[in-house]
Amino acid sequence: MRNSNSTLPASASSEVMMGLMLMSISVLVSPIIDIFSKLAITTIPSAEITAARFAVQALCMLPIVLWRKNLADTTWKQSFFHAIRGAIITVSMISFVTTLKYMAVADAIAIFFVEPIILTILSSIFLKEAIGWRRYTACGVGFFGAILIIQPSFEEVGYVALLPVVSAVCIAISAMMNRALAQREDPWVMQFHMGLWGLLICVVLLYFGHGTGSEIFDPVMPDGRALLYLIGVGVTAAIAGILGVYAYRSAPASTLAPLQYFEIVSATIFAWLVFGDFPDAVKWIGILIIMGSGFYIIWRERRFASKPVSDTSQSTRAP
Repeated sequence: MRNSNSTLPASASSEVMMGLMLMSISVLVSPIIDIFSKLAITTIPSAEITAARFAVQALCMLPIVLWRKNLADTTWKQSFFHAIRGAIITVSMISFVTTLKYMAVADAIAIFFVEPIILTILSSIFLKEAIGWRRYTACGVGFFGAILIIQPSFEEVGYVALLPVVSAVCIAISAMMNRALAQREDPWVMQFHMGLWGLLICVVLLYFGHGTGSEIFDPVMPDGRALLYLIGVGVTAAIAGILGVYAYRSAPASTLAPLQYFEIVSATIFAWLVFGDFPDAVKWIGILIIMGSGFYIIWRERRFASKPVSDTSQSTRAP
């Protein structure tokens, strides 16, 4: 049983270091998904960007699932759950991408990172996991940090500022479903099926949205530059997802989870370089509060072996 790198055999310790390295790269790559999405959202509806992401990811994962030769093992009951997961992830992605049209990337990601806090609360309600007052307090503090970011954004863009919270709730629900499915299914097959169902749902939404003038559901023919942005969204999402899968196979979730919060930092750097966006002092206070509460929750989970965020490797914004 892994407790710390110092007590692990050399081979196991090396494996954990590999997991840390892969997750670090994933954290650097993940914000690029949002950079491409924000560039594309100026001319492409968010449902179409989401569909492109699912399509490219599914194509990237298809050779892997075919090579593993267990794609046909999925039952109808499992397909039903994959369809639900696909719908939930679709709502999450459309919500988040829509947010990027109106909000800075770093602000949206920082609000989204209340997801582990939401997952902790949902796990205590639906999975009956024992959550003490300290973690509930940390959840409250984390939500206060989110409000510091949401409040000025709400004044600027209205209810759109709440969409990252919607995205976070969807991801937390998906994470709880992943826990049940991951015990009997290959994670690659799970991700592939989710991508296929998500793509199918997006195609249906775009079909009925055609001609409505909706900035979310009315599809358009992308020009050359927009097409490159869409490909960039899918390719970077596939890379980040694959890195995440292998990272969590190499190291415990409790070891890797804190690294995810540094995505806020890398997102801030990329957004500043590309768009010139940089959080003000109040938003930085909110970001630091969210990160601090998240780190505390993770520390408590490691200490008491209760892991409500252990499945976020398969449910983050880069599935």
